[in-house]
Order: sequence, then structure tokens, then C-alpha cells
Amino acid sequence: MGPGGRSVTNYARMYRFGITPWERYGTAAAASITTLLDREETERSRPLGRALDLGCGRGQYTPELVRRGWEAVGIDYVPAAIEAAAAKSRGVEGLSYVAGDVTRLPSAHLGTFDFFLDIGCFQGLDAEQRLSQGGGVSALANPGATLLLLSFGPSRLVVSGDAGPLCHRCRRDRFAVWPARHDGRPRRASRHCLVDRQLAGSC
Repeated sequence: MGPGGRSVTNYARMYRFGITPWERYGTAAAASITTLLDREETERSRPLGRALDLGCGRGQYTPELVRRGWEAVGIDYVPAAIEAAAAKSRGVEGLSYVAGDVTRLPSAHLGTFDFFLDIGCFQGLDAEQRLSQGGGVSALANPGATLLLLSFGPSRLVVSGDAGPLCHRCRRDRFAVWPARHDGRPRRASRHCLVDRQLAGSC
């Protein structure tokens, strides 16, 4: 949910009507996501640390982070999605879900993280919300943290009226202190690293 309780894309309504095209992106982009997660983990010693899944929805990716060795937290503003995610993963150690606002991360009191996963969440926000999420992620990031930011190409279904294009300049401006890596090649920054990838997606 965005500042003032506003969300550019009305995800709560879309969940209610069973319109969840973003959940199909996982199948189309599974190989790319797996490769990027593998590369991130090869640069780290065990235990991997804490990971935050931004806009986790019904927990499509959060359990995979735990399976790989992260202590994972999923956050989403739609209570029904969080309830569904928690029900699927009940009893899994190292995994928790929070109903909260990705544009107000510090107020959620989640602690700090070593890895942030954003699959299609950032691109559904407007300019003000993107700036707020960028600041919140930076505030919660441990030294050497990585943000894996994945966006999807044009779809046949328009789910947002004014989010605007997700260009490299937009991502760079919202995560100014994060050195960007656009090609997926391993790179460890002195403080943070932004792994930036555009994926083809179709509804």
C-alpha cells in the first residue's frame, strides 16, 4: 500500500476477483530467477543471513529463500494474500510473513536484512511510492546487502493506470547509494549492490 493508504495497482481487488497475472510470471522467469539467486549465494558464506521478499503476495518465492538457507520475511499490504502465504507455510522454520506497507518499511520494525527480493512490486508503484520504498530498503540494509530487483515487460493485461515506465534511471534515482549491476554478473559492492534485471512476461 502506498503513502496515504493508496496503491497504484489495486491488488486487493484483483486478489478478490482471482486476477493474479504476476503469479504466472514465476513459471516464465523461473530459470532467470534461479540463476540470479544461485549467483548471489556463491558470493556469500553460510549462514546466508536475513532476506526480505518485498510485495510477497501469497508467498510464491519466499519459501524458496528459506529452502536455500535464508531466514526469510515476506511483506505485502493485502491481508488475504499474507494469510494465504502463512497457511501454505505453517510450521516452516525461518519463515514469517507480515502484513505491511513496502513504502513504509522502517515503521514495520522488521530489523535489518542482507538480501532484498523484489519481483514486480517496485514497478507497480508511482514515483512517490518508489522513492519511499527505495529509502526504506536502504534504511534496513546491512553493509554488503544485495537488492535483486526484477521487472517484467509489457503484458496484454493493464493492471496499473499511472505507475509509468520502469526505466534504469528511475531505479538508479530511487536507489542512489546502490551500485547497479545490470548483467547479472557477480559483483560485491562495499556497501550495497543492486542487481537489476528486466524479464519478459506475458499474461
